[in-house]
Amino acid sequence: MALKERHVSAFELAQLNIGIIKGPMDSPVMADFAAGLARINALAERSPGFVWRLQTEAGDATAIRPFENENLLVNMSVWRDVDSLRRYVYHSEHVDLMRRRREFFERMPQAFLVLWWVARGHRPSIAEAMARLQMLRERGTGPEAFTFREAWPPPDAAPSAPRVEFGDECPST
Repeated sequence: MALKERHVSAFELAQLNIGIIKGPMDSPVMADFAAGLARINALAERSPGFVWRLQTEAGDATAIRPFENENLLVNMSVWRDVDSLRRYVYHSEHVDLMRRRREFFERMPQAFLVLWWVARGHRPSIAEAMARLQMLRERGTGPEAFTFREAWPPPDAAPSAPRVEFGDECPST
């Protein structure tokens, strides 16, 4: 029996999540988060389906503070597909840190995570990502901006490809 060929999409999944930290990265309240960050980022980078993450030349994403609020952290990455990101977020050591997010991050009154499809090889800018988050906040989920809970297939997926519904969206670190 021949194996069915897997469709290779011309698109990759971009994700942005933002969070307001409860103190400076070198403060006692953030100590456990800061101590685990390099390990969690390395885990992401070696996870199947990982493509890219936003970081400085020194490998530090927490140093990127593009907003007036200095406590607003930005996490952005690109993955092969929703399933790859989902496995990392919900089925790896990442989930242990995620369960503790209320210790490190303020509660966000609006959506703080957005997913969207980008052309393979494209690396989104922070401005592009924030526009997608704003789109999600204003219009709800759709093919241009969505969440894990109501994921949309890539634009070149077969017409019958269903949207995938899943549990709560969460921040990635």
